[in-house]
Amino acid sequence: MPAVRATAVGLWGASHPGPTLVVTALAAALGVAVGLEPWRLALLTLAVFAGQLAVGISNDAIDVARDRASGRRDKPLARGQASERAAWIAASVALAAALALSAPLGWRMLAVHALVLGSAGAYNAGLKSTVWSIVPFLVSFGLFPSLATLSAPSPAFAAPWAGIAGAALGAAVHLTNVLPDLDDDARTGVRGLPHRWGARVSAVVACLAVMTGAAAVLVGPGGAITVIAWVFFGAVLAVAAVTIVLALVRPPARVLFRLVMLAALLLAAQLVATGSALTA
Repeated sequence: MPAVRATAVGLWGASHPGPTLVVTALAAALGVAVGLEPWRLALLTLAVFAGQLAVGISNDAIDVARDRASGRRDKPLARGQASERAAWIAASVALAAALALSAPLGWRMLAVHALVLGSAGAYNAGLKSTVWSIVPFLVSFGLFPSLATLSAPSPAFAAPWAGIAGAALGAAVHLTNVLPDLDDDARTGVRGLPHRWGARVSAVVACLAVMTGAAAVLVGPGGAITVIAWVFFGAVLAVAAVTIVLALVRPPARVLFRLVMLAALLLAAQLVATGSALTA
């Protein structure tokens, strides 16, 4: 039993639990915002959670040799807490569960979720090391708001402005998520778009992407703009502007990563706050 428990803990650590929980919470919040029935909301949340487990664990399984070469003691698979075989089994089961949980919500939801996961898998499998590394994030996050709207009894894709905001969020996540690991990645041959641009340019472009997404959410729904919409928009712009100034005047540091991620989370909250307008 201790060995089984250690493997389970290792696999959970390999799933990138922070991003997994944040993305799952975002899916649940969008589901609430569009008014999903409890059973639909539960299936959406569980499907996204299972999908994120599959993406995270498969990412670490693919990278295990590179993580060992970089001395990444924070990676459970690299330090042997769980085997590669166990990781691939877990990722496969999670992927099957994600698709099985999506199916009762309709074939459109199933197809789009499969596309979202396939795009993420393409990143893990090799696109991360190319100039096209940002594309899976644009695709997966651009479609992400539609997972909630396609789970409704009358399925429909999310409004185009919501897709723009999702893609902007994905761009920001990609361009900042790798900032703490740029040196380790460079030593092991990973040269995605942010590696080619460098930390400073990546942080600035990520902030500009978040600003674009915030503008899309502000004006996209049409009609009178509420006070809460202006508050979210102002908060995103303020954090992003401060980050750009710091990126330009100071050497790149982990604080840039944290500030851009804060701006991205504010954008996600702004998107959720639009509620039923997502399908307008």
